[in-house]
Amino acid sequence: MQRYVIGDLQGCYDEFQQLLQIVDFNPSQDRLYLVGDLIARGPNSLACLEYVVDNASSVFTTLGNHDLHFLACQRLNKAINPKDKLESIVASPRRSEFCDYLQQQPLAIWLESYRSLICHAGLSPELPLQQALQFAHQAQQAYQGNDADYYLANMYRNTPSTRNQIASELDAFCYTVNCFTRMRFVNKNGQLELNYKGHPDQHPELIPWFNYHPQNHKHINVLFGHWAALNGTTHQTNTFALDTGCVWGNKLSLLDLNSKDICTVDAKKQ
Repeated sequence: MQRYVIGDLQGCYDEFQQLLQIVDFNPSQDRLYLVGDLIARGPNSLACLEYVVDNASSVFTTLGNHDLHFLACQRLNKAINPKDKLESIVASPRRSEFCDYLQQQPLAIWLESYRSLICHAGLSPELPLQQALQFAHQAQQAYQGNDADYYLANMYRNTPSTRNQIASELDAFCYTVNCFTRMRFVNKNGQLELNYKGHPDQHPELIPWFNYHPQNHKHINVLFGHWAALNGTTHQTNTFALDTGCVWGNKLSLLDLNSKDICTVDAKKQ
C-alpha cells in the first residue's frame, strides 16, 4: 500500500489526475491524503469534488479555508464570490451531498505510523500536538453539531490571536479554525498575524509559524498547504509545504509518505 499527500487542488482537476497517473495510484490499494482547498478559483472544482467524494474509501482530506467558506455560504444562504468559480457545484444535483461530505471532514489528520500531521495551514507553534488535536476535534464537533450555523456565521474574525486570549467556546473555535486553515505568520510574541500573505522576505518583521520555536514540534512532521508563496520551501526538515500554486499557473505537488520524495506537474495554460 502506497500513501501520498497532495497540496491544494483548488479546482485543478487535470493536473490532479496527471499526478495520480504518474504514481499509478490504485484506489483499491493505496491511500491519498489532501491538505484541503479542494475547490475555488480553478477551472474544474466540480470534478475535483466529485472524484474525492466518489473515492472516499481511499481519499481523505482536511478542510481548507475555501472549503469552509463554501460550506458556510451554502448553509447560511450567502452569495458566493464569482472569482471562486463554483457555479457548477451550486448547480449540481449533488450539491447537498457535497455539503454533507465537507461538513464531515476534519481540520487535521494524524498518521501515527508516519509521525505526521496533515492539515491545511499549519500547526499552532504554541500548542503541543495532543492539545492541537483536541482543539481540532472540538472545533469539528462545533461545525458538525446542532449549532453549526452559529459557529460558521461567526468564524470570520482574527481574534483571539493566542491560546491565552480564549475566553469562550466561540473563541476556541475561531482560534482553532484560524490556526488550521488561515495561519501563515506570527509576530515576535507568537500571536497570529492573519492579515499578511506573500513570501517571508516581504515581511521580515514577522515569523513564519514553522520558524517560531520549531523545537516544540521537532519530533513530528507537518504536511500543509495554503501558502503558495513559499513555493514548497520551509528550510525545516520536518515541515512540508505542499501548496505550490497550481491554480496560479505554477505546479501541483505530491509527496510520497514512505520516501518523502516529492513529484510535481506543471499547471496547464489556461
